[in-house]
Amino acid sequence: MSCLASCCATSTCGLCNCVASGITKRSARLAYCGLFGGFLILSWVLREVAAPLLEKIPWINTSETHTKDWYQIQAVLRVSMGNFLFFAIFALIMIGVKDQNDKRDAWHHGGWIVKMVLWILLVVLMFFLPNAVISVYGTLSKFGAGLFLLVQVLILLDFTHAWNDAWVEKDEQKWYIALLVISIGCYIIAFTFSGILFIWFNPSGQDCGLNVFFIVMTMILAFAFAIIALHPAVNGSLLPASVISLYCAYVCYTGLSSEPHDYVCNGLNNTKVVTTSTLILGMLTTVLSVLYSALRAGSSTTFLSPPSSPKSGGKKPLLEEEELEEGKEKEKEKKTDAEARPVSYSYMFFHLIFALASMYSAMLLSGWTSSSESSDLIDVGWTSVWVRICTEWVTAALFVWSLVAPLIFPDREFF
Repeated sequence: MSCLASCCATSTCGLCNCVASGITKRSARLAYCGLFGGFLILSWVLREVAAPLLEKIPWINTSETHTKDWYQIQAVLRVSMGNFLFFAIFALIMIGVKDQNDKRDAWHHGGWIVKMVLWILLVVLMFFLPNAVISVYGTLSKFGAGLFLLVQVLILLDFTHAWNDAWVEKDEQKWYIALLVISIGCYIIAFTFSGILFIWFNPSGQDCGLNVFFIVMTMILAFAFAIIALHPAVNGSLLPASVISLYCAYVCYTGLSSEPHDYVCNGLNNTKVVTTSTLILGMLTTVLSVLYSALRAGSSTTFLSPPSSPKSGGKKPLLEEEELEEGKEKEKEKKTDAEARPVSYSYMFFHLIFALASMYSAMLLSGWTSSSESSDLIDVGWTSVWVRICTEWVTAALFVWSLVAPLIFPDREFF
């Protein structure tokens, strides 16, 4: 029986290794995204079930006054810290990788059994750290999550401008019509949705001036985007303006829906479905941002790409036909060794995005480490509200800057 168990374990490990190798040969990024997805699932599960277990750990339960919410936040932060350290370590290791001849290129693509063991060890180790260390990480995670939201905004701006430029370069009437239709559609949805927000978050008979201010500002920004983008002096387009307007309306909604559920101006305070849908949308946005940033980092047009490695000199002069035929294979081997193929994307930036996304996910699952609300609610509280609203305003400022900056600095390229 022991021999059979050993054979089964060996076969299972071999199968997992083969599957991991097959995936990484196609795309290492896909494998890392799978690992990040596992982190999200583990964080969510532990948030729901780990509180009774953490209460029994003496170096975590140092007081009898801790609530269930506190233990849930501890579970999320500890898993997040382990995941953060895993990707932060790899980000540091991958600094300066420019070509595939670098040994660290193999570390990035291979060794998945070792990586999984390291990831598990880091996550488990976090549950042995004192509460003070986790508290410091929770504070730092707020800043890291803010940086990730900023990266999200930059990615969205880059995507909308690239989308518009790609269709304009086709220089065909059908693509211009498509741009116009999508732009008008996005604006209609944005303004319609903003009108619905007035119904949801400005109940009759209540003084909801703050909510009205947020919604009106969103609509004013949408108008301003269109006016600035269509101004003759600005090299802009209606498509990016409409997409950013729709995104701002969505961010405004997520901010308002994060208001405390006992707040009279939150018209959705009687339903838990909104909290769940907001969480799912937030997680989906996180995963898509990580995926797109990794793909975009591989583009030669983005500032995130690593510089190409210099290539060796040209072909050697031909001496005699016989010598060329005899040395053909040797020349190919020499050129393969001499010409280092550049990596297709920045490994350091790739892992850094995952590290920041780990912090953002922890804040999303822990309500930005606020335990004032019920433990059944996620991403609810005034901290989350202001983070969302400030993200909307930063998005607006960066979009306007991307339009007017070329006028102020004509010699530089923006987006």
